[in-house]
Amino acid sequence: MLRFSISSLFLLLFILRPGPGAVVGSSAQSSKDSIRYMIIVTGSELLEGIYPDGHTYFLTRTLGSLGLQCVGSVCVDDRMDDLQAAFGFAANKAPLVIVTGGLGPTNSDITREALTEFTGIGLKEDPKVLGELAERLQIAADEMSENLRRQRQVPVRGRYLKNAQGTAVGLIFEGREVTLIALPGPPNELQEMVREELVPYLSRRFGVRAPGCSLTLRFVGIGQSQIAQVLSGYVKPAADIMITSQFQAGRVDFTFALPGDTQEERARLEALKNKIKEQLGEYIYADDKTSLEKYVLGLLEKRGVRLAVAEVGSGGSLMAAISNTEGAQKVLSGAYVAATEKQLCRLLHNDDKGAKDRDEIQTMEQLAAAAAEATGSECALAVGGVQKDQKGAEYVWVALKLPKGRKEYLQVRLHKTGEMSREMLSTQLLDQLRRHLE
Repeated sequence: MLRFSISSLFLLLFILRPGPGAVVGSSAQSSKDSIRYMIIVTGSELLEGIYPDGHTYFLTRTLGSLGLQCVGSVCVDDRMDDLQAAFGFAANKAPLVIVTGGLGPTNSDITREALTEFTGIGLKEDPKVLGELAERLQIAADEMSENLRRQRQVPVRGRYLKNAQGTAVGLIFEGREVTLIALPGPPNELQEMVREELVPYLSRRFGVRAPGCSLTLRFVGIGQSQIAQVLSGYVKPAADIMITSQFQAGRVDFTFALPGDTQEERARLEALKNKIKEQLGEYIYADDKTSLEKYVLGLLEKRGVRLAVAEVGSGGSLMAAISNTEGAQKVLSGAYVAATEKQLCRLLHNDDKGAKDRDEIQTMEQLAAAAAEATGSECALAVGGVQKDQKGAEYVWVALKLPKGRKEYLQVRLHKTGEMSREMLSTQLLDQLRRHLE
């Protein structure tokens, strides 16, 4: 595919670039009332149309409420010359530059190195930052891979932003005239880091006004566009309420914010939440930071039942999602993963004789019952192998053994491929558990 380098687009700007002694970014601040900033979004997947750029929308909506003014957004490839050109362009436009993506563990994640080269500010390994990750992963720091350690390097002159959702910290390179901030690419990591870490930093560094009040509703089992249609058609939030959203693996978060934080404004958001629940209540599982995994585990604990999981088509992704959640040991009594249903039967010591005479539902029922019996659980979920219908669409059969002898069976269609498919399947399975336990 033919692609033009962004370096050529900025060639004229570099020909006209200020010479030695000029103040970089000196023309950026024309207003005493607002801080101007530029956004640089990195990633070849954005330029190739694989994913849309949602970062610019989120950042401008979030930072705009603080009184910051975005004067431009640029999307560039993960290549050193493109990044350097973009940094130079942005630094001549604004005293604050925000870069997203390229902080991961792979060789193509070069944002931190590019920023080091551009600013002349080196990186160092911070023992405190490394220790925090080691404690979170429950491994010794000296046993951590080089790729993970690389994501914990911080500027020798500047600061870092904690990442509660991932392993790469945010980076702040504080130059004399321009501050460059690097944020991780995954939306869930970036958005929480902006709200919890970046906004307080900007308040201290630039004196921006404090953020107003906000409310986040977490949805599952419904698409982002469907929620937007209901909001615009039935709920109709007031024009001064800022709305942002993010979606990942079949889960959607909508955040509603007001510029102030008065009792009246909080009451308005509460009234809005109630109106939304009237229309979409069955799809809402939380109005705080509670994850879907945490919510389902809470329902199991509240009912006093334990869960067993037996997986084929989901490849252990459900077990991984649940077991990595705080409190899982209280309710997850066992998990079994196999490549085929036949292997799963053997793993559970379930007699597979006569399997040819059983249909798929009966097979899944037996697997769920066997998992429950093997672990002494009141609740069990079994996921069959991936199958295809006449049109080639992939699906799995799922069996639920529920308290008081209840049984449920469902056919779940798979979306996308690879790891994304398994993540979305885990979301669908957790949603089914949620609906049957509520």
